[in-house]
Amino acid sequence: MNTTTIVTELGLDPADKRHAAFAAGLRAGLARVEDELQEVLRSPGYPDLTEAATHLVRAGGKRLRPLMALTGAAFGTDPDGTVPDKANSAAVLVELVHVATLYHDDVMDEAPMRHGVASGNSLWGNKRAVLIGDYVLARAAVVGAGLGDYALSLQAKTFGRLVRGQFLETTGPFEDCGRHAPYEHHLQVMADKSASLIAMAGRLGARVSGADERIIETLGQYGELLGVAFQISDDVLDISATTTDLGKSAGTDLREGIVTLPMLHALDDEGPGAVRLREIVGHGPVSDPALRHEALELLRVSPGVDRALAEAHGYAAKARDLALSLPECPARALLVGLSAYVVNRGE
Repeated sequence: MNTTTIVTELGLDPADKRHAAFAAGLRAGLARVEDELQEVLRSPGYPDLTEAATHLVRAGGKRLRPLMALTGAAFGTDPDGTVPDKANSAAVLVELVHVATLYHDDVMDEAPMRHGVASGNSLWGNKRAVLIGDYVLARAAVVGAGLGDYALSLQAKTFGRLVRGQFLETTGPFEDCGRHAPYEHHLQVMADKSASLIAMAGRLGARVSGADERIIETLGQYGELLGVAFQISDDVLDISATTTDLGKSAGTDLREGIVTLPMLHALDDEGPGAVRLREIVGHGPVSDPALRHEALELLRVSPGVDRALAEAHGYAAKARDLALSLPECPARALLVGLSAYVVNRGE
């Protein structure tokens, strides 16, 4: 999240002194997080490991999860003041877990790009990329240990959900119909694979800063809803955006045979476009670039994108309502703005 985004797109009023002070605190906190990410992943005496482990951190990213941790912390001991050191550590922890999953995801997806740079697996091969992800997770555990038992327990539960979500995505809804219909299957994947870590960020930031349990629980629920809205928006962007805009290859879900929410809605439609789309994606991963391009064009003009975006807005609206139930402060205003931001970027 850059400075302009924090002030102008996330519900903060630069003319309001409290909002301006809070935005300045967030910018400073996120800058510290960047420095700490590099330091935590540094392996003295092993420059190759340091280079590989910090590769995706240096490439940048939205830093949504650290932002959530720092914002959650504002509901604790000092709503309008300096973020405590433990909250910065919480922000580093959640981003480390996220970065580790990216190394592993790119191996599974055989992705050539991430954040606009070559993926870890394309640079060092699958075996080393998996080990790099494992190393980042190990460093996250060290940070979590410094935050106490609550952080370690929450980290372990969240990582279990992340793995479950990835596993369910690999099985696909059509292999899992005995327990889940395709729509419910995909919602479970999004909740586990995307929403769980965003919910963890809000909970942990608030907890280490002394917020009360009602606020911690509300932030967790907010993160679950926001995470689903965010993932639906990402799935739409994988269809509608260019590779340059995404910072990774467009049409990745099609190439890997992953059925997303806009795809599900498009496949359920009637008409020649839907029939042709079912012919293309009905046999699994679409490896042929020409067929993948055709499928993307069919998806872009299908009603599936609009239906998925409508659902994303529904989840974001529920997240906004939860944010409005929190005590009035600049952090609440940011959460309200963030609920709009995560879905508007997909339009």
